[in-house]
Amino acid sequence: MTSDNPLHDRLDDDDYPAYTMGRAAEMLGTTPAFLRAIGEARLITPLRSEGGHRRYSRYQLRIAARARELVDKGTPIEAACRIVILEDQLEEAQRINAEYRRAADKSAGGSGSSPG
Repeated sequence: MTSDNPLHDRLDDDDYPAYTMGRAAEMLGTTPAFLRAIGEARLITPLRSEGGHRRYSRYQLRIAARARELVDKGTPIEAACRIVILEDQLEEAQRINAEYRRAADKSAGGSGSSPG
């Protein structure tokens, strides 16, 4: 298979909605009701098939798995969803800050100024 093969691209795409609700629940060791609940809490928004069935991506399953870990430890589902959202936002902010630091370091290193 080559990288210009659409099927190959979908298989490598973390955001491709490849999993049905039943398969997603099975993979997570949970119930479809749990997936519906985290959807209602707006943690994840599954795409819909042409027939209206929920479809989940690998990325969404990782997010759902983290929420399930928290719920399994006794955290209420709404709180677990909020925690996962905040963790995701923090990770993104840290990634952006690291990019800015790298750019600033590169800029300072290229200007000929020496630390000290």
